[in-house]
Amino acid sequence: MADEHHEDHGNTLSAWFLTASWLAVWTVGGVAIIMGGDFLLWTALTLGVSVVCAVIAGVMKKAGLGRKEPRPVPPTREEWEAARTPSTTAGKA
Repeated sequence: MADEHHEDHGNTLSAWFLTASWLAVWTVGGVAIIMGGDFLLWTALTLGVSVVCAVIAGVMKKAGLGRKEPRPVPPTREEWEAARTPSTTAGKA
């Protein structure tokens, strides 16, 4: 159920922006906490900046920098097995 509503950015500019920005933001926040910064301040600040980056990535996706076609759907087990198994009628003549 949750997967149906998942916004998949795919391998796109918006996805890479979101990944890189979160990596940078949480690294800075973690280093600041380790260096003796206030835990609650840096956690709240990092979380706030992460939300802003997620909003920016969403805007980038809506602007055309996200996935342009629907998310690919894997074959069902029956479809996959049918594609892997040679046809039983092909050998009979």
